[in-house]
Amino acid sequence: MAASEPLAAYRLGVRRGAWQEGAAKNITFIVTQDCQLRCRYCYLIGKNALSKMPFDIAQRTVDYVLRERALFREPSVIWDFIGGEPFLEVDLIDRISDYIKIRMYELEHPWFDSYRFNFATNGLLYRDSRVQRYIEKNRNHVVIGISIDGTRDKHDLNRVYSDGEGSYDKVLANIPLWLAQFPNGGTKATISHDDLPYLKESVVHLWSLGIKDVNMNVVFEDAWKEGDDEVYEAQLLQLADYIIEHQSYVEYDCTLFSENIGRPLDPVREDSNWCGAGKTLAVDASGSFYPCLRFAPFSLETRPPIVIGDCFTGINLNRLRPFLALNRVAQSSEECVRCDVASGCAWCQGVNYDCSDTGTIYQRATYLCKMHKARVRANRYYWQRLREKLRSGAGVA
Repeated sequence: MAASEPLAAYRLGVRRGAWQEGAAKNITFIVTQDCQLRCRYCYLIGKNALSKMPFDIAQRTVDYVLRERALFREPSVIWDFIGGEPFLEVDLIDRISDYIKIRMYELEHPWFDSYRFNFATNGLLYRDSRVQRYIEKNRNHVVIGISIDGTRDKHDLNRVYSDGEGSYDKVLANIPLWLAQFPNGGTKATISHDDLPYLKESVVHLWSLGIKDVNMNVVFEDAWKEGDDEVYEAQLLQLADYIIEHQSYVEYDCTLFSENIGRPLDPVREDSNWCGAGKTLAVDASGSFYPCLRFAPFSLETRPPIVIGDCFTGINLNRLRPFLALNRVAQSSEECVRCDVASGCAWCQGVNYDCSDTGTIYQRATYLCKMHKARVRANRYYWQRLREKLRSGAGVA
């Protein structure tokens, strides 16, 4: 069958399936290390315009992943394109995506009926005609999140160009089109020391733009100063009051409030690793495989990268096994394991490794301890107020 035939069949809707429920394998292509912005909290320290993924590296990676079904048994797959800013290489991504679809079709791979192309973008190129063609071409299988941090003041403190100019206005101009195409689209906003005082008004602002799902988290690195937890808690309490008073909980969501945090650990159900390092697979321009993009060279400040194979020889299972054995207890101190609010306390495996004393992945960084406890206290306040309001019968207008 000619290469163009399966692609044409796909475009006509032949065997076009829906996303299946269940675990999905995440395959991350680091297509570029370049970006228009120089966000002040960004964990990518080696941004450059030189490290662009060659197409043949992507081809080899796709062929390896699709061939090794014994290693990649998940019922679904997320083909994740990341940078830098991935849409700087939208033509390359389009070519890779076509190759993925063709090979899945030719191999009659079960993923052909259950896959997504995933993007986290700064949004600056969203209206570019090539980006729009790509979205239309892959409409049923593409998910895009635009990063906008909140109000102009908050966003422009960190998400800046190399000359320090803020990017808020240019990103904001593309939000209406994005939401028209992805009505349920969520944004990932980041909280750092400098912008903590803008937290509450930023969440409310994002909701006012029509973004109903606000994913927000504090930076994992050692970036916090004395008293930041108090500011964090005060902002969360103000946000909690706003949500209750305006009944925002009916239509909107913010991940800073969750009923699943702030309990002692269940040593059986909750002794798992926080993130997916080792269960995901990342590949860079050289063809090297990493257990997560946070273990690639441009994501690390003090430690060498951890390579678990490459697209030429495949995954080295001996290098991968330490990641598959990771759990909470193995890398946490006794104090953390026995903490009475331990549930929901997060970490980044790459930060753990980069900040460790001996270069191990089994030493957990605890920079977020005070910030987590502040969040727990605010959550208890929020959920108590919400329960009281709902019990009173005044919960929904």
